[in-house]
Formats: sequence, C-alpha cells, structure tokens
Amino acid sequence: MTVSQNFSNHRRWYAPVHFIVTPILFINLIWRIFQMSNELTIDTTVNFVLAIGLMVLSLAARLQSLRAQDRIIRLEEKLRYKEILTPELNARTADLRTGQIIALRFASDAELPELLRRTLIGDFEKNSDIKKAIKNWRSDHLRV
Repeated sequence: MTVSQNFSNHRRWYAPVHFIVTPILFINLIWRIFQMSNELTIDTTVNFVLAIGLMVLSLAARLQSLRAQDRIIRLEEKLRYKEILTPELNARTADLRTGQIIALRFASDAELPELLRRTLIGDFEKNSDIKKAIKNWRSDHLRV
C-alpha cells in the first residue's frame, strides 16, 4: 500500500544510493585522505584520486538519472497541458522553467490552471512555494 503524498513527504530517498553507496564512498574518501596524510606515497595518492573519481562517478550517475527523469516529466506534463488547459494558457506554458513544470506536476487537474497562471505572473518565488500552494496533491511514486 502506498502512502498518500503531500509536500512534507514527497521527497524520495533511494536507499541503495542515499544510505549505502554514498556513505561507503564518503567513508572511503575520508580513509584515503587519512592514509595520505600519514604517508604520502604513490599508492596513497593513487587511492585518493580513485576515491575522488568514485565519488564523482556516483554523483554523475545520480544527476544523469535525475536529468532523464526531468525530461520525461516535461514531456508528460506537456501532454497533460494539452488535455487540461485552454489553448491560450497552454501556449503560455512555453515560458515555464523546468523546475516550475516539475513542481506543478503535483497539482491536481482541477487546480493546475490557476496555479499555472499564478506561476506565470510570478506569484511564487521558489519552486517549493508552488508545491506548498497545492491543495489536492497528485502523487508521483515512480520517481528516480
């Protein structure tokens, strides 16, 4: 059974990445720094560089999956806008930034037009402000 989403619980933690891989790589990096500070050799330097490379690789993999997700969300929302919005309002969605589109995806179909209008006129300073304004949350449990 899935829990109903809202602003306070919508953030997604992917356990293998957030609680296993990242901490292990971070501990490894700290250990390599410690080793290098005690004994500066080619081996400790190479291990330190590899530890940094693994951290960067992990971060890059995560960011690439998030970027792909953002592109899919933009496409999904573009299709949703065509179904829900008036042609005039739909035409104005080209002015939305990706972060705004991502925040608006949580809005129910009924409240999307008004929240979109408010977003376009600048009522919301941050994307999180858009999410906070949503009354009828549209859950997304398939996020990366």
